[in-house]
Amino acid sequence: MAYVLVAALLRNGAVTSNVMDLLGGARAMADATNGRVAVLALGAGEEKVTSELIARGADDVLTWSNRALASWSGEAGVAALVAAAELTSPDVILMVADSAGRDWAPRLAFRLGAGLITEATGWKLDEGKPVFTRMVFGGKAHAVQASRRPVSVATVKPGATRARPPDARRTGNVRPLDLAFSPSAGFPVLVETAVEAPKGPRLDDARIIVSGGRGLSGSENFSYLHELAEVLGAAVGASRAAVDAGWVPASWQIGQTGKVVAPDLYIAVGISGASQHLAGCAQAKAIVAINIAEDAPIFDQARLGVIGDFREVVPALTAALKEMLGK
Repeated sequence: MAYVLVAALLRNGAVTSNVMDLLGGARAMADATNGRVAVLALGAGEEKVTSELIARGADDVLTWSNRALASWSGEAGVAALVAAAELTSPDVILMVADSAGRDWAPRLAFRLGAGLITEATGWKLDEGKPVFTRMVFGGKAHAVQASRRPVSVATVKPGATRARPPDARRTGNVRPLDLAFSPSAGFPVLVETAVEAPKGPRLDDARIIVSGGRGLSGSENFSYLHELAEVLGAAVGASRAAVDAGWVPASWQIGQTGKVVAPDLYIAVGISGASQHLAGCAQAKAIVAINIAEDAPIFDQARLGVIGDFREVVPALTAALKEMLGK
């Protein structure tokens, strides 16, 4: 394998933890085939992250910052990826399965005549070529897919791979991408972005998540989760049942039709553990379940399970952690 290309859309001038995790997987793929890794860093602030990307596994960093990324992010991102692919001739192009990756990947595959794999949860190499796995039927089964074309474009779910520790001794090449982009009048234009400002870390990047479900019985009981999350420095999420009931915003939803997360610790409170929800949190390193129903399916996936009323268990846990952490 000659080249693995990773797409990195910078958020607030920084590389997200999901991209760093993906870069770790790309590095492992390239090492197994004596290949190289290139990262396309898109967005303002790319000059600040090049050394970090190289330390984490990139051999080459291509940078491109253009005002069009703010208003025509879909078309500008695809144009930059096409230019990067023409420059590096990659065998595999990887991107995070987030809103940007899901937008770019199919159009990029079409323009390059490449094979497309979406929502991959992992891969292995077969005679030097990647074979991807992805969940199907609501997470009840796994499909194995490989591209019939010379080039594979794949979106990878968060948590499928893990970032490598930085190595300051690594060296690499940095090259600005020479691309002139002229938006067409027919392109859709991003008019306004409304950003929710939750307390604590973003769900997408959080290493600890406290999530609530139908068992909380009402929006007011999410206060128990907020208190626990504040002590842990965690983000708060929810199952689809809690969102559909109107207890919390849709942006909190974790699952097959919500966000896919991969924290170090996922605390599921009052969540039964249907396959659709597990599709969004199965990549967590450890799941702790708190549920009053001892036959809840979530206990089959949890490393630690507590059978009990969350109104008693969560406050006791919060108090114990405050004492342990000196808060």
